[in-house]
Formats: sequence, structure tokens, C-alpha cells
Amino acid sequence: MAASACARSPEFALLIFELSQPGRAAAAQLPDAGASASSIPPEHLRSEPPDLPQVSELDVVRHYTRLSQRNYAIDTQFYPLGSCTMKYNPRACNAAALLEPFLALHPQALDETGQGFLACMYELQEMLAAITGMAGVSLAPMAGAQGELAGVAMIRAYHDARGDAARREILVPDAAHGTNPATATMCGYTVREIRTGPDGDVDIGALAQAVGPHTAGLMLTNPSTLGVFERGIEEIERIVHAAGGLLYYDGANLNAILGRIRPGDMGFDVLHLNLHKTFSTPHGGGGPGAGPVAAAEHLVSFLPLPTVGRAGEAYRLLGADDCPRSIGPLSAHMGQAGVLLRAYVYARMLGSEGARRVADFATLNANYLMTELRNAGFELAYPQRRASHEFIVTLKRLKERTGVSAMDVAKRLLDKGFYAPTTYFPLLVPECLLIEPTETESMQTLDRFVAAMQDILHEAETDPQCLKSAPHTTPVRRLDEVKAARELDLAWRR
Repeated sequence: MAASACARSPEFALLIFELSQPGRAAAAQLPDAGASASSIPPEHLRSEPPDLPQVSELDVVRHYTRLSQRNYAIDTQFYPLGSCTMKYNPRACNAAALLEPFLALHPQALDETGQGFLACMYELQEMLAAITGMAGVSLAPMAGAQGELAGVAMIRAYHDARGDAARREILVPDAAHGTNPATATMCGYTVREIRTGPDGDVDIGALAQAVGPHTAGLMLTNPSTLGVFERGIEEIERIVHAAGGLLYYDGANLNAILGRIRPGDMGFDVLHLNLHKTFSTPHGGGGPGAGPVAAAEHLVSFLPLPTVGRAGEAYRLLGADDCPRSIGPLSAHMGQAGVLLRAYVYARMLGSEGARRVADFATLNANYLMTELRNAGFELAYPQRRASHEFIVTLKRLKERTGVSAMDVAKRLLDKGFYAPTTYFPLLVPECLLIEPTETESMQTLDRFVAAMQDILHEAETDPQCLKSAPHTTPVRRLDEVKAARELDLAWRR
């Protein structure tokens, strides 16, 4: 390999303080500090100016423009982050959410002043109920994890209302999202792990042995995080319900089945959806999110508050007086208004036919990419199974042969201009990459990703050290991630 293949890019200032020069300022853009400070009591005034960077307006504009250009975003490149559905979000949805009548509406405004917004939210509830096959929906949860918390809290409230206090165990497959056992524990349950069989499906025998009068429910996502559809879902539903437990559906992977099959038809009793994954809000970066929870008829009365009700042509928020068995509010208001509005517009734009196309092309892209990577020499974790919307590549043998790990491959992908797939999850597959192309990527983009992966596979065999020290072209190079997590350094000091 040529030495230039691992060349480093020029450094640039990551902190604006690094550009500071004594006496430099954009004085014409600043207000008259003397006039504004005259009304402040002397004891509250600074004795010396704050330690701010001394930069010109042009310095500021160029610095933050450069930083924005170095951000990685779905607007600029492929983002194959497995189990997260990082797809393109139509600008029309964002434009509608930014309409002035919506922006100007205060969250505590009287119902009669926000009939348009409440009408949209009521219709969104109805659309999500139809999409999932459930009887009712609450838009209150602020994110997927809070939606999980609401769903499991509803399971507990249901059993407690029936006087069934012995049910204090939640079953969770070993391939589940990490939030599942955490959520169950937060709701006061003991967690029992159910193993996955060698074919990627839940071990039905192990499940049958685990259930009993102590079983409150099973948390499951289908398709699973292994990228396959649970073929035994009907038997799973029968076993859990026969034991008196309930089924909770983790909606993180709903994109794979949208418009094709509904969790309610699989027998699930309660679920959450990630609108910031499936319904057109940019996902990642810490928010905002929305995790509505949907329930079957026997759990509707426990939905969190508020929900939107309709009487004739009028809409209003329903509270504790209307829903006395509710698990209650989860935040100060109804949820993330902007995210919910984007989801409403997106669902309207898709319609039922469009929703089916989402699942069709998400599945088509995943199976195409999986086949091409297998042909390129990568090993699949479940080669006998067809992908749903995502699939797993295992680099266990590559690491044994070359010393190159899944993390090394992920870091090297950054040099090739691609965001890395999810690494080391699910935990039961060694040296794994969980790859989800989503429905919005073209075949040409997928082919470029395959070509980059082929290059990296060749480098692993011929120049493994290049991968082990990657990335080489990013503003920040390889980090000691354990040290960074344990020794956070977030404050600038001169």
C-alpha cells in the first residue's frame, strides 16, 4: 500500500478560544455595555470582564462554518447505523412543523386556542393505532426509552389492578436492546434472560420453561436486533399469554414491517414507537425524540397522560379526571410538539401504500447489501436467514487471522467517507457489525459502501496496522474511549 493511503489531514482549531488574539473584537456588533449595565446593582456587576475569546466576526463565522462542514450527517453521506434507522427526513415535514401558528402556540394554552394542533395530534394517535393494530395511543413519552418505561409501567398497573401481585418477573431475550432490562428493573421487576437459538430465533423451549405465575411479561422486538424476523412469534404469543403474562413490543425496528404486518396482529399487548427513527425526525445527537406508546383494548385505560380526546368537532386534552386508571404524566406537557408534527405530516405523505413501500425497500436494500458483502468475502452471522431491515457481519475469523477488529474496520470506514455501522451489538455475536441501509439509499450508494468495505478487507490482509491506527483523515484521530469516558475533560482552561 502506498504511504499516502494513511496520510493525516491538516489540523484545524476545534475550540474558538484557539483563535483568540488580544484586542481583537467585533465591536460594531455589540450593544453599549455601559448603558445596559447602568440599571444593574453594583454588587451584581463583574469586577473584571469575562474570559471570552477575542475574535472578529469573520473569525466566528469561518470557525463555526468549518465545524458544521466537519459534522457527519445524513444530508451529506450514508449512515448505516444498525437498529437506529438513520434515514433521510423529507424537508416538507420540517417546514410544516415550523409554521408560525404551531410555533406560536404555548403548551399551556387553552384547548380552544389550539384546535388545529390538537386535531393533528388526535389524527396522529388514530393513524399510529391503525399502523400498529392497537386500540389506543398516547403521544406523551418524550423518547423511546421513556416509551418503554410507560409500556412496562402499564403492564405492572394492569397486573396490580387485578390483584396479581406475584407477577414480578420480566423476560428479555439475550439479543434485546440494552434499554429493555434497564426499563424492567426501573419498574421494579426482576429480569430473566431468554437465550437465542443458533438460527437467530428465540429458544421456544427455554421460553416455555421460564414462564409461570411469576411472569409479568416478555419484552421483544420483531424483527429482532439480529436482523431476522421471529418465525415462532405465534407460539411465543401463545406461551406467554397462556401463562398469564403480557407481550411488550419494542418498536425500534418498526421500519422493517411498516404497512406489512402489525404488532397487534402478532398478539402484542403494548408497544412504543420511535417517531424519531421511523417517522421523519433526524435521529441522533441526543434528541429531540418522541416515543408514543400504544395499547390493546385491555390496557388503554392505563395509557399515560395527557391524550387527545374528541367530542363532536372539538378536541381537548384528557387528564386524570377522564382517565383515573392512567399511569399518569411522564413530563410537563404532551410530548415533543415539533417531532409529533413531523410524524403527522410524514404519515399523511406516505399513506398506506407509501408505508408498505418503506418496509419493501428497507428490506430490499438490506438483502442486497448483505448479499454483496457476502460476495465480497465478509462472513454473515446468520447466513441461512434472509435479512429484515438490517443484518450482522461477524469479523471473528478476520481478527483471529489478522488481528484487525470490528472497531478497526469501523474506524477505517471514516477515512473512506462513511459513517460506521453499529459495532459490538448485539453482544452475543463476536466482532460484529450491525448494518442497516434503510429504504432511502440508492443502489449506487450501497455499491460505493461495498467497494469501501472491499478495500478495507484487502487492507486488513496486507497492511493491518493502517486499520489499527485509523482514522487518519478526521479532525480527531483514534481515541482511548475508556479513558475518555472515565476522565471527561469538558472545560476549556487557558
